[in-house]
Amino acid sequence: MASTTATRTGGTRSGQQPKSKAKEHTFAWEGRDRAGKTVRGEMRAGGIAVVQSTLRRQGIAVTKVKKRSYKKGRKITDRDITMFTRQLATMMKSGVPLLQAFDIVAKGTDNQSVAKLFMDIKGDVETGTSLSQAFRKFPLYFDSLFCNLVGAGEAAGILDDLLDRLATYKEKIEAIKGKIKSALFYPVAVLGVAFIVVAVIMLFVIPAFKQVFESFGADLPAPTMIVIALSDAFVKYWYLIFGSIGGTIYFFLQAWKRSPKVQMIMDRALLKAPVFGPVVEKATIARWLRTLSTMFAAGVPLVEALDSVGGAAGNIVYLQATKKIQQEVATGTSLTVSMQNAQVFPNMVLQMGSIGEESGSLDSMLGKAADIYEREVDDAVESLSSLLEPLIMVILGTLIGGLVVAMYLPIFKLGQVV
Repeated sequence: MASTTATRTGGTRSGQQPKSKAKEHTFAWEGRDRAGKTVRGEMRAGGIAVVQSTLRRQGIAVTKVKKRSYKKGRKITDRDITMFTRQLATMMKSGVPLLQAFDIVAKGTDNQSVAKLFMDIKGDVETGTSLSQAFRKFPLYFDSLFCNLVGAGEAAGILDDLLDRLATYKEKIEAIKGKIKSALFYPVAVLGVAFIVVAVIMLFVIPAFKQVFESFGADLPAPTMIVIALSDAFVKYWYLIFGSIGGTIYFFLQAWKRSPKVQMIMDRALLKAPVFGPVVEKATIARWLRTLSTMFAAGVPLVEALDSVGGAAGNIVYLQATKKIQQEVATGTSLTVSMQNAQVFPNMVLQMGSIGEESGSLDSMLGKAADIYEREVDDAVESLSSLLEPLIMVILGTLIGGLVVAMYLPIFKLGQVV
């Protein structure tokens, strides 16, 4: 205690303000307990001296202390958090203590960013912070829904059950997102490759043909002249074309991310799109139902649960509808009537919700409705894939085939003359 007091006095000398709490780091230590047995572990503290003094009070003679350094790893993804939730739930159900479970998960990952995140959370829990509050310090990875469910599990003493339910929820949501991404990735990737191929043809292939055609000294067919003119413009202004396309995509994505007005326009357009619209709508409804079912089953009050449901749906149209539903439910209107007034849910969902409210099994009925829509998403993605493949082949064949035919028309004409 004396040394601690002296340090604080020195820190406030000459009228200076006390320094803020030192930044904590993770230290790996090794020592011997009272029985002479070698023990090892990790501790989060402000310095090596703090680690040594803490272990001495526990009767451990410290022989080695080393600060753990974490190399910069890969970006932490939703998949990493989902896997962590499942692992944590499984270990807690198996009786593994919470802090030891964090150690096991952190040491079992090959992503140093993930390991550092889990050790930071473990350090907060070791100092007496609740698990939900420790998660709330990292909102980039743990949203309010995640923290609310963990908090409900801690309050009710069923943290292992809630983590298991939360892991199942995140796995289902990740599965839906994965199906939507896979459905959209194929056409986007093919169109991107097609643009690169056309650019190469315009920049390198057609100019070579142009030199050959100029040596003929004959009139060229109209399609060939049009393609050569486009190629000349492409060669002359290629940097403007690439820059404008890249800039447009970048600014559009930024506006979509930051502007609520643009989000509303695009989300409405996605829901009404002729090919992708039904898939996006079914996936959004499935996420909405799954989220509300999970939170309601966890004992979270309905009005409070709706705070997280709208954002989890991933569509601003349903976010605004959820806010309207929440206001009506808070004034005493039933959930089903409020959902009907929002005019964004199909009749099947409303009927199953009504049955659930009347029978007192709302969470179960919402979960079954979510299962139905998740299956419909699977079927819609398969149908979409089978529809897009021939459509994309027709588009690519018309585009690239038209360029090839336009370039070979003069050669065919020359052959007929000869």
